[in-house]
Amino acid sequence: MSTHARPLAVWLAQAPDAQLAALFEARGVRADVAWSDFFDAAEALLEPASIERALPRLPLTEAVALRRSVNGDDAGDDAGPLIALALLRPDGTPAPPVAEAVTARQDPTASETPPPEPSDESAAARAAERAFTTVAALADLVLLASDTPLALLTGGALASGEKRRIAATGTAPETLDDLAAIAVDAGLLAALDRRLVATESADSWLRESASARWTGLVQAFRAALPRGLRDGDGWLPTTAWAAQYPWSTAWPEQCSAIAERARLLGLIADDGSEPEWAVPLREGAPADPASLQRMLPTEVDRIFLQNDLTAIAPGPLQPALDVRLRRIAVRESAAQASSYRFTADSVAQALTSGETAASILDFLAEISLTGIPQPLEYLVTQTDQRHGLVRVFTDASGRTRVASVDATLLDAMGVDQALRPLALARDADGLTSRAGRDTVYWTLTDARYPAMIVGDDGRPSSWTATPPPATLLRPPRTTCR
Repeated sequence: MSTHARPLAVWLAQAPDAQLAALFEARGVRADVAWSDFFDAAEALLEPASIERALPRLPLTEAVALRRSVNGDDAGDDAGPLIALALLRPDGTPAPPVAEAVTARQDPTASETPPPEPSDESAAARAAERAFTTVAALADLVLLASDTPLALLTGGALASGEKRRIAATGTAPETLDDLAAIAVDAGLLAALDRRLVATESADSWLRESASARWTGLVQAFRAALPRGLRDGDGWLPTTAWAAQYPWSTAWPEQCSAIAERARLLGLIADDGSEPEWAVPLREGAPADPASLQRMLPTEVDRIFLQNDLTAIAPGPLQPALDVRLRRIAVRESAAQASSYRFTADSVAQALTSGETAASILDFLAEISLTGIPQPLEYLVTQTDQRHGLVRVFTDASGRTRVASVDATLLDAMGVDQALRPLALARDADGLTSRAGRDTVYWTLTDARYPAMIVGDDGRPSSWTATPPPATLLRPPRTTCR
């Protein structure tokens, strides 16, 4: 063991388990590392490659302190964090490998940065509008993930196919990765097996007012900021963010992304000024949306139902009403006056998720300023009568089974040329297929059959998988028996 590693090995041996765990996590030590004792650990932590990985993670104040210690000066109050990272010895001096790595880097310089200029009325109004748009777009994203998990690329970004699908809701594609990051920080979405799924807290957030939604988002954004941007319970002036990780080549891009999320949330105006509602957050106080709320459009609780199976909200619909209405209808526009369209598919999805014809009509009657038009009532009742006529499930043998009380409908599916790729076979209990349950469901749905997925208990399933690619719906002839 090298002489310079001994003091660190002694310190590691005496450190509490929690402190060691924090150190190893901060230094990126793998769980399967082949160390036999604390001397091995000390040697590894002082290897040049390990030090080179650690230095870019240092915020400006710690980088300056480490440079001072290398120059023979006292590291000051930042000695503790640097010792905890094993970049300084317990006595506050650097080991030779650390000193060599720091000497080879550019000197970091710290300077006082004043707070941003307050936003004028025009800049604040644009920031408020952007915050309102962001909250609405995030609600769209969370609703989509609640219905169907969103596919992620290996690097964690949304897959291009998902971006195209989400962009159909009116959200700018270039903002989607930032919106997803905001939602993850807020605990509304979580990455699981390269999919983005809605969390248990997402539903309650969706039903809050726009200002309450914004409050939750910005406080979570603040809590997730890198420690180099933090100032007590608040954050440093945004004008100082770019300089906070002087030894990181990745920081400029990361900083730009964080600043863009702050802009999307209305915490930074387009001209770099600071809206009134951002000040308490920067200073570490709870969010106060009062000044933002004054600039947001008033939410409404009534809609106009029309004979063409559409609904018009004369302003932003109250979130709880919007969430339920969008379980029944497809939103066509997301402006302050939103429009929705009722279809057989949207009503059928609502029935699958637990609504009934009576509950749908009662809800619409309660919020409608124009009563319920006859075409809409007819659509709901007719869809209800047909809903669930075709049930798709996996039987005990693992085969996909299609059942219905309507024998004529089963006969029709058995000879339907559009369903040939499923190779449906008739038996006494209905139809069977070697294709997967979700593939069968989507093929039947595309062919306009009133299909519904049911679970082992025979009850409708409120979740279905993403529609498979066309190639899955048209398997090679050799796979169909």
